[in-house]
This record gives sequence, C-alpha cells and structure tokens, in this order.
Amino acid sequence: MTETAGSGVDDDHGWTERLAWAYGLIAPAPAERAAALDRLASAREEVESARRRVYKAWLPPPRLRCMARDRAAAQTAFDEAASRCLPEALWSRLPEALWSRRASGGINTWVGLPFALLFLEWEARYPQEWTRHAKEWGTKQSLIRMLATANHDDQVRAKLVDLVDLAVQRPYRCKDREYVRVARAVDGDELRGRLHRAHRSGNSWAQLHAGYVLWLLDHPEVPNTRHVWRTWIAGTRTC
Repeated sequence: MTETAGSGVDDDHGWTERLAWAYGLIAPAPAERAAALDRLASAREEVESARRRVYKAWLPPPRLRCMARDRAAAQTAFDEAASRCLPEALWSRLPEALWSRRASGGINTWVGLPFALLFLEWEARYPQEWTRHAKEWGTKQSLIRMLATANHDDQVRAKLVDLVDLAVQRPYRCKDREYVRVARAVDGDELRGRLHRAHRSGNSWAQLHAGYVLWLLDHPEVPNTRHVWRTWIAGTRTC
C-alpha cells in the first residue's frame, strides 16, 4: 500500500525508517524514554533550522530564477526534516483529504496511522512529558476526531479502547472530551467491561468519567456538550 504525500511516495517502510525511534516515547523504562526525548529534541532542531531556511528563501534575492530554485530546495529540506519529527510528520504527511474527512476509506487506510496512535498514546500515558516536549492540543483533537470511526481492524480498535480507558482514569486534560466520539465508535463488550471496572474502582476520577461515558453510550442521541456534562454531574450529586 502506497500513497502520494508531499513531494514523494510514502509507505509503511518509509514511516518506520524515519520514526521508529518514537516508540521509545511510550516505553515503560525511563532511560528509553529519555533517549527518545533526546532524539526528538534533535529532530525538532533540524525542523526549526529548515523552517528558517524556508523563511530566508522567501526574502527577495537579485534574480528570480535563483529565488524559485532556492525556495524549492528549502521546502524540500523542510519536508524531509518534518517527516522525521513528531508531531510535524503527522501534519506534513497526512493527505489533505483526510484533514477534511473526504478520503475514501478514511484514516484507517493511512500508512501513518500507527504514529498517530503513538502520538495519542504518548499523551495518555506520559502527559507531562508530552506537554513539555510536544504540546499540540489541536493535533490531539483532530486525530481523535478522525479516529472516531467504526471501520477499524481489531488491532486499531483495541488500541482505541486502551486510549479511552486511559483517558477516563485521570483528571480531565484539554480535549479529553473528544474521546467520547471514539467510545461511541468502538462501543462493545470490551470497552464497556473496562468502563464498568473503572466505575467500580477506588479512583474518584475514573468513577466519574467512566460513569459519564457509560451513560452517553446508553443514550447515543444525547450530544456530548459542556451543558450535558454539567447537567449529568448535578444529577449524580443529588441522587
């Protein structure tokens, strides 16, 4: 499976070759995560250097032919650097049609999907490290919304169930409310079993969040808005 992205052809091997190091960001061992964070810092420096080169290329030089050539070279260098960094690779290598949700087959056919899931898992498991090194709430929101479909394979579906479970276990973070979309898309025995366990746990955040998500799953016609959340909270406190 291949797709055109940016200036060339992308495939699974290309993504893995460029970003295999990023799996260290979700490793249980602190030393392995630290090494991946160092690699991310180096990749980010390369991106910023390439970005400055793009800006410089747009300054008016004496000859238009040189201008066009330098701009093309600078953009190519930036695209290459961005493809080796997170979350930049997710912006630069995601087809425009997927951002607008018009692509045939949706995000589940995109070869960069494993790294989109990795980016969300990193935020879910190590939120402070993610916030310090790659805070992009808009990217988080966009990826969650694009992933909220029911046509994923079993492996991706299991990962999405994990992400919902992780989100309900913790104090609310920006854009966590979007995970309700995913919960509704992958609703089933596995997800509900986890939510019920969280609801019965001694974790007050998990009890609250899991209870709300379960209620929304039982009422698919109800929108997940702040007003609905506040009304539900008020109802649980008066029971």
